Amino acid sequence: MRPPVLGPDPYGALMRTPAANLLTRAGLPKPPRLRRHEPGQDLLTGPALVIGLDGATWTGDLGTWLRAAGATVLDEHPGGTGEERLGAVLVDASGLRRVEELGQLRERLAPAFRRTRGRVLLLGADPARLTDPEARAVQQGLEGLLRSLAKEARGGTTVNLVRIAPGARTALRSAVEFLCSARSAFVHGQPVLVGAGEPAPARERPVAVVTGAARGIGAAIVDVLARTGHHVVCVDVPAAGDGLAAVANRVHGSTLHLDVTADTAPQVLATHLADRFDGADVVVHNAGITRDRSFVNLDEAAWNSVLDVNLRAPLRLTTGLLDHPGALAPAARFVYLSSINGLAGAKGQTNYATSKAGLVGLVQALAEPLAARGLAANAVAPGFIETPMTAAMPPVPRELGRRIASLQQGGLPVDVAEAVGWLAQPDAAGIDGQVLRVCGQNLLGA
Repeated sequence: MRPPVLGPDPYGALMRTPAANLLTRAGLPKPPRLRRHEPGQDLLTGPALVIGLDGATWTGDLGTWLRAAGATVLDEHPGGTGEERLGAVLVDASGLRRVEELGQLRERLAPAFRRTRGRVLLLGADPARLTDPEARAVQQGLEGLLRSLAKEARGGTTVNLVRIAPGARTALRSAVEFLCSARSAFVHGQPVLVGAGEPAPARERPVAVVTGAARGIGAAIVDVLARTGHHVVCVDVPAAGDGLAAVANRVHGSTLHLDVTADTAPQVLATHLADRFDGADVVVHNAGITRDRSFVNLDEAAWNSVLDVNLRAPLRLTTGLLDHPGALAPAARFVYLSSINGLAGAKGQTNYATSKAGLVGLVQALAEPLAARGLAANAVAPGFIETPMTAAMPPVPRELGRRIASLQQGGLPVDVAEAVGWLAQPDAAGIDGQVLRVCGQNLLGA
């Protein structure tokens, strides 16, 4: 008998073989098999239960949207001890304002949570918009519930929270469909704020540009954006020419050889997009490097090279695109690749963490001025993702990186790409200045 192919995560693959029973009896964790997007698949693996708590206003819309996406929707818990699993549970808690009302969550959600193998989605109000102290405390309390439920979920079930600002209808539907789908397999334990925004009319074939597109996460982003109808301009350094050409040819896109740190890079990119494509609808700043070393041993070259590629280049490219007439299409959307290490820190990565935290600050600073122009900027913060970069890590840190998430495994490049693809869609209008973590609920600092 040929041995099983263990792939990039040997332990995870081993736990899906007959040896798993023995290993789990020994107390070892068993990473769940995650359901990811496949063409033509159903939205959910079973019926969805929609629960409206006191003051709920969205339950009818939730049911309508899910049915339109092909799901079976239940208005009441099926009861009994049947074996049928729920594919999703959606709880509209956006109307809760008093501490005693929180008890409804235990009463209504607990029986359904036990039977869910798929998606749990909480809906709440934006605490920042509530002036009553108790109301704000109650809505902020939903985040503690979210984080804890996510750590108790089993079988690949994910739990997320959507906070709803006034006028959020379009973006809310988009968020519900994404977070209930297999596209959000590695988004877990995360709050997302959706606000008002109407999608601009989409061009017949929108244009997306992706930096660092020749391999890994960048190549996966290209694939997802092409799948959703974009012509993708694949950007990378000249040395990555062969890989870049292979990625672009696979999706019938185009290439641009460009060192994003070059003095002329902003002008070259802006002119290319304006002259060849009448502007970009989506700009994904994915290019990034690491030069890991303890802080006291970090020389000037290693510090500067990481900051130049990961932070200074996106800043300069963004400014160049915003200032160049015709470089951006109306309602263009920027997506920046941050990192969970930029939010939580990482030993030996002070330069990298500084640069990735800087991108979060950039997104937050851009949100308001870009919104005034009909544009938007968001960030995606991956956790441990199985890429050539993580494959080169020493074995012990690599294995720890995989297991310090609630989902007990590393993500795949496509998990990050699906999140970028969602934020790139016109229907995500109203999601702005957000940092979406794609980390399987990292357990350390995030």
